Amino acid sequence: MKEYQTITEISGPLVYAEVDEAIGYDEIVEIETAQGETLRGQVLESSEGVVAIQVFEGTSGIDQNASVRFLGETMKMPVTEDLLGRVLDGSGRPIDDGPEIVPEERQDIVGAAINPYSREYPEEFIETGVSAIDGMNTLVRGQKLPIFSSSGQPHSELAMQIARQASVPEEEEGDDEESSEFAVIFGAMGITQEEANEFMQDFERTGALERSVVFMNLADDPAVERTVTPRMVLTTAEYLAFEKDYHVLVILTDMTNYCEALREIGAAREEVPGRRGYPGYMYTDLAQLYERAGRIQGRDGSVTQIPILTMPGDDDTHPIPDLTGYITEGQIYVDPDLNSQGLQPPINVLPSLSRLMDDGIGEGLTREDHADVKDQMFAAYAEGEDLRDLVNIVGREALSELDNKYLDFADAFESEFVDQGFDQNRDIEETLSIGWDLLSMLPKDALNRIDEEFIEEYYREEDSERQVVEAAD
Repeated sequence: MKEYQTITEISGPLVYAEVDEAIGYDEIVEIETAQGETLRGQVLESSEGVVAIQVFEGTSGIDQNASVRFLGETMKMPVTEDLLGRVLDGSGRPIDDGPEIVPEERQDIVGAAINPYSREYPEEFIETGVSAIDGMNTLVRGQKLPIFSSSGQPHSELAMQIARQASVPEEEEGDDEESSEFAVIFGAMGITQEEANEFMQDFERTGALERSVVFMNLADDPAVERTVTPRMVLTTAEYLAFEKDYHVLVILTDMTNYCEALREIGAAREEVPGRRGYPGYMYTDLAQLYERAGRIQGRDGSVTQIPILTMPGDDDTHPIPDLTGYITEGQIYVDPDLNSQGLQPPINVLPSLSRLMDDGIGEGLTREDHADVKDQMFAAYAEGEDLRDLVNIVGREALSELDNKYLDFADAFESEFVDQGFDQNRDIEETLSIGWDLLSMLPKDALNRIDEEFIEEYYREEDSERQVVEAAD
């Protein structure tokens, strides 16, 4: 191993050094400062005679007297089943005062997208306990379903709720010892210390930490480390899923902070910027992360992703949500207007979408009437939303009796179905039961998207009659 004292330039998080041998891209580097401190870095660019190194801990304390050592290998994550219940920093080192991690393997963090030929189509339901997701935009094992939010919205509370409540229902019901277990891997990037404390208190209070691995990259940690964190998370997820047969749910928050780190490093490298200053390769970079979700034929485990991103200016045409939407299979919208009304969680189901939902619901998965109930509630809520605009112009008195029922349905849908609180866990039976309570506010002949057989079985005449009495009063 050669040691160089040939640093020529320091620019932001980057260090440039002269070398007299071929250095591999992504190779890990140790830099020893004149004060004896050892910092870790990674080769970002390698050309004849010069390499650019991004330093994970920041370049403070590095000068031309520092020594540079190239370790001859790419960055690896030490993986073991014993990681469950542990809290690590953004580069995979324990920060929970627990014992040292004794790895079973050390795996390359870059990883590879799953071979399309080997992929198994996602079609099994994951229950989050959140009605607006389970009932209207169902999450499926192996799916990547982002949450689109904006600054000041309670997306962190929603992330914590999903992390502690998510489960695989049929696995819980079976007593088969060989059935796959469920694990959550939580990757936080660029969050504040206050948010980190809230996350950890919630994990410890609810006992969710026992089946979780938590990676914490704080806002005052170097931006370079932020680019490594999701790869550490996904490497751990792939190990647990495809080698230990876990069903793994990966929650990544906040992807906007990750993309800002890419932009910061791109500016330090003096790259030609793309749209709004972000690197032109950001689409490729995000795809390398998102496409590591899925199922593999012949393997029992799965990796499911819920990336959370805050849209700058609540603009879903911004490059980060825009590119994310191209790669992922739908999105869940956290709505500022619903949040201002006090709904918890404030999920707007109308622009939200789960493209794989239809294959993950129905008989043998959730319940045979799920798809029809979802379609009818979407239609009725959309009708109620349109009528709200009309009421502002003509008033409720000018509307028909059926139109007034649609308005009442929209109000009840938000207050009873969407608004459940961040501490309530609803199973799919309860979610669909609430759905039928709401649909029973409408006359039978208005339920034109539901099979007659389901109407006969689940429609509640007393609810419809109750609404008539309440309207008369």
